Amino acid sequence: MPLHRIPAVFMRGGTSKALMFRIQDLPADRAEWDAVFLAAMGVPDPNGRQLDGMGGGLSSLNKVCVVGPASRPDADVDYTFVQLGVDEALVDYGGNCGNMSSAIGPFAIEEGLIPAPADGEIAVRIHNTNTGKIIVARFPVVDGMLAADGDFALDGVAGTAAPIKLEFVEPGGAKTGKLLPTGQAVDRLDVPGLGPIEASCIDAANPCVFVAASDLGLTGVELPTALERDAAFLEKMEAIRQAASVAMGLTADLAGAKKLASIPKVAMISAPQHSPTLSGRELAANEMDIVVRMISVGQPHRAVPITGAVCLAVAARVPGSIPHRLCANSEGPIRIGHSSGTILVDASVEDGKALNGAVFRSARRLFEGKVLYRAP
Repeated sequence: MPLHRIPAVFMRGGTSKALMFRIQDLPADRAEWDAVFLAAMGVPDPNGRQLDGMGGGLSSLNKVCVVGPASRPDADVDYTFVQLGVDEALVDYGGNCGNMSSAIGPFAIEEGLIPAPADGEIAVRIHNTNTGKIIVARFPVVDGMLAADGDFALDGVAGTAAPIKLEFVEPGGAKTGKLLPTGQAVDRLDVPGLGPIEASCIDAANPCVFVAASDLGLTGVELPTALERDAAFLEKMEAIRQAASVAMGLTADLAGAKKLASIPKVAMISAPQHSPTLSGRELAANEMDIVVRMISVGQPHRAVPITGAVCLAVAARVPGSIPHRLCANSEGPIRIGHSSGTILVDASVEDGKALNGAVFRSARRLFEGKVLYRAP
């Protein structure tokens, strides 16, 4: 049976990579999308490498983005994010990916979905259909395309590139409709197999649950390579994530929470401290305001998901929350320390409402053509 072909672009967005599709190139029946995405990405793969597809064996390298005409008047384009599993046939539309959000504006202008100036700066209003929120992407354009060069350095990505500013407009209540889905800044979750544990359940950009590393018996600066080998830790974090999912009203029970693997994100956080990075560089405590180690679809993230970073920054501005308690900076931009370095995130909360969150990323078009996949 011959392979199927479909136009696609492969892009880096922040510290992630994804296969990018125009909605008009996909089957009109969305029920057929899952099979296309699984086959194109090489999922499932019991070997965890996805050599027979475009996936990279990690959650951050196993994504799909679909971009098309805007379905609401205050946006330029619609963007649907899809998270794929690795060793199981998981196709999750539950949340957004902030890193890949940085690739949507450049993809839209380079594919002719919206007009762009020949040179200068453009602001693209992106409607993320997963969360129903607007993201404004601002970036430089040269010859009608994303500027190829720039001096912006992004921890976790080699070299420099043009900066892309992402502004998350009113990010609170992205999935639940509430910044504090449980009504409290701190909850005491009764976690099966672990017992009661303090957690802050926050919904901004993407729903996240934050726990103090000290409550898990860890320092909070363990590297992903070590956490991956700690099966007990990963089981605890997944149990916390599932319990938080039910508490936040995202799912009705733990079985449903297990199936909705992409949200809420779960993270352990700690106060600023001397921290190692994956590159071997050592971060001093005075280089950051808070430290995070986040789990994404069961895997320790190599940096921090952008929506997770925005949610953490917003959470740090919520009085009484665990992030607020541990953050060294009470106002202004927040420097978040992660396994690949730091990220600067700005967020503001007034009268219990998240007004905005902003972060800088970069993106690059890596490949364009047609992706080949086996018919399901």
